[in-house]
Parts: sequence; structure tokens; C-alpha cells
Amino acid sequence: MLAFAPWREAQQAAVERALSSWVPDQAPAGLGHAMRYAVLDGGKRLRPLLALATCEAVGGHAAAAMRAACAVELIHAYSLVHDDMPCMDDDVLRRGKPTVHVQFGEAQALLAGDALQALAFELLVPDDGSVEPAMSARLCRLLALAAGAGGMAGGQAIDLASVGVALDQPALELMHRHKTGALLQASVMMGAATARVPADTETKLAEYGACVGLAFQVVDDILDVTADSATLGKTAGKDAAADKPTFVSLMGLASAQAYADRVLDQAHEALRQSGIDRAETLHALADWVGRRAS
Repeated sequence: MLAFAPWREAQQAAVERALSSWVPDQAPAGLGHAMRYAVLDGGKRLRPLLALATCEAVGGHAAAAMRAACAVELIHAYSLVHDDMPCMDDDVLRRGKPTVHVQFGEAQALLAGDALQALAFELLVPDDGSVEPAMSARLCRLLALAAGAGGMAGGQAIDLASVGVALDQPALELMHRHKTGALLQASVMMGAATARVPADTETKLAEYGACVGLAFQVVDDILDVTADSATLGKTAGKDAAADKPTFVSLMGLASAQAYADRVLDQAHEALRQSGIDRAETLHALADWVGRRAS
């Protein structure tokens, strides 16, 4: 097995190639350019990495996993395009460059997000028979549940309704398990869905994914306070300026870091109880989430 850093870099490059081949550049009226701008040459690709690592861990279908990895990244990218728009978070910087609505205008940004969402599901139902219909259906369902009202979109709705509101820890966790955690957990579960996984193992993988998702958000809140915009590639301090509740505003910096560490410990424990023998990369991904600087 490759050490984690070379594995990560190789998989990130493979995902980038796949995305570049699947995201069109010839869509009408410059739409393809906006779509590619939103997706390519940026981001940690954590969600694809979780899908691919889980597939490897359970001995799944590699080609289906790459489609799942890219599909979940397209959903993530579309959500960022829409979240950055003036009607929501009104941000001007993403991945170190102007946000899509700043670069292309609000209408084109809205359409680019819509098109990326549609493309995500198109990838999961190839017409060449390379993915079995039952597997395609399972992957589509997992992604739809994570992206919709019971997942990411619902979490964003809670987020918008919580500006200036003092949330307690359970309410804050609920928001972020939807807004951020659902798609990260789905990345793991989609990787698992490329193989036949025992129910007990699936339960522990879901627990691992949920913990990684929550820890990712806690660390994100910490970095919003401790890092600068150049390092983050997005506007630092935006949550505090917008009076949004965060784990740091609720707990304080030191307690938020300790909480992230505890949640990641739970992720590692879930993996140890999963019965998976080849979970080293999933363990390494959890550690990477905890120590990331951007």
C-alpha cells in the first residue's frame, strides 16, 4: 500500500482528470466555462477521496467509485456556487479566486450550479453498462438523500435562519450534520455501495462518515478564526462578521479543538469496529481532516 501522501496526490490527480473529461466546455452561451471554473483546479477533493478510499477498503467496483467520487464533488461544487451568491452567503472569494457569480454574473452562476447538479446524477447512470442498474440506483439514492431537504439543502436553510440566533450545541450539531456532514457521510457510503458490505460494517462506516463530517465543520470554524483569507482561499472571519453561530463562538477556541479531537477519536473507533482489514487510508483521511490548515 502507498503511504498516505502519495496515495492522496495520485487520487486527487485522477479525480481532476476525470472531472475535466466529464464537465463540458461546449455548453451553450458560456455555461460550460462557468461550470469548469466552478469545479476544476481547486479544492481538497476530500469527498472524492473518502469515496475512493472506502471503495478500496471494501474491495468495491473501482470505475463506479470514480463516478461516485466525481458526482459527489459536483454536488459539493454546485452547493458552493449557490451558497456564495448574494441571496445567501454573499461571498466574493472561493478557492483563491473570485466566486462564480462575481466572475460570470448571478444568472450564469445559478445555471452553472443547476447544470452541475444534473451532471452529478448523469455520471451515476452511464449508458455503457459499466455500472449495474441496481448499483446506479443505490448511488443515486444516497446522493439525493444527502443533497436534499433532509441533508445539505436543509442544513443551509437552518443556517440562513440561524443568523443572529444563539444555538445550543445540539442545535448547532444538527445544522452541520445536515449542511456539511450529510455529503461527507454520503461520500463514504457511496464508496461502500460499490461492493456488497455486511450491515454491521455499513453501520460503522456511516458512523465514521458522520464523525468525519462533524469534525470537518468544527475545524472549519476554528480556521475561520485562526487562518487568513490567503491561506483559506475564501474570506476569513466571515461567520463572525455575519453573526452566524459556530463551534468557536459557542465553546471557545481551545474547547472547539478538543471537541474536534474527540469526534475524530470516535471516527477511528468506528473504523476499528467495522471489521474492515484495509482501513489505513480511511484512518489517515480522518487525521488529515483534523490537521488541515485550509
